[in-house]
Amino acid sequence: MLARTAILTLLAALPLQAADPVIARAGDKDITASQVQPYLAKVSPSERDALLQNPAALSRAVRAVLLQRQLLDEAKAADWQKNPETQALLARVRDAAIAESFLESVTAVPANYPGDEEITALYESRKDSLRLPREYRLAQIFIASADDKAKAKSKADALAKQVKSGDFAALAKSNSNEPRSAAKGGEVGWLAEESIQPAIRQALTGAVKDSIAGPIELGDGFYFVKILDVREPRTATLEEVRPQLTAALRQERAALNRQAYLERLQAKSPVTINEIALPGLLSTDTKK
Repeated sequence: MLARTAILTLLAALPLQAADPVIARAGDKDITASQVQPYLAKVSPSERDALLQNPAALSRAVRAVLLQRQLLDEAKAADWQKNPETQALLARVRDAAIAESFLESVTAVPANYPGDEEITALYESRKDSLRLPREYRLAQIFIASADDKAKAKSKADALAKQVKSGDFAALAKSNSNEPRSAAKGGEVGWLAEESIQPAIRQALTGAVKDSIAGPIELGDGFYFVKILDVREPRTATLEEVRPQLTAALRQERAALNRQAYLERLQAKSPVTINEIALPGLLSTDTKK
């Protein structure tokens, strides 16, 4: 158990500095963006996009980083870095990091790879698997029911009479309890059909552009959903999947470069193993 604990609170109300905003407070210490960003530097582009789309997940990631920092402070206060086992572990980690960093540098994929020809060829070879499902561009009005379900239902019933003929965007701005979409007139953007909540998906079945469904009751409240546009199932265009194809080709080339370099290294200094003596490496007998 930690000798002391710090209460972490992500505070949107904290004063922001233009260059280095305060994004959290641990105990009585402000934590700025520059102190956290290095820990998130290795996040992949897809993971980064996922975190940006999910504020709760981003908050958890930041909390995990700051908890690690707190734990490190505790370890340093206990001079844990001087522990012989810790020193040995640090040496192994350091050696592995140096080797991996060097390997990445000597097998790096050129910045101009792949070219259009390689990307187009991969697109054509995978075209049959690049089918996109039906997609809906949706807007919503969300009435939260956590505090008072009866009151929320009453409000939803009243809105039901307005959304059919009224200005959906204006009603969303003034009534929706989901602030991000409300600020955009309820718009939530394009969603693949299978990613939509089953109850809402069912209500949209067979519906066309400008249709409005609701109120639909889910666990957290009542929803009105408007279809702003529809894309029928289709094959993705080259431009739509170019970033993914580029990433796949670069990843494949990097793996081939690594394999080739390691094979050359092994050929340069062949290794032979004494298979008979090998099990002795795991022996607990410390006698010389």
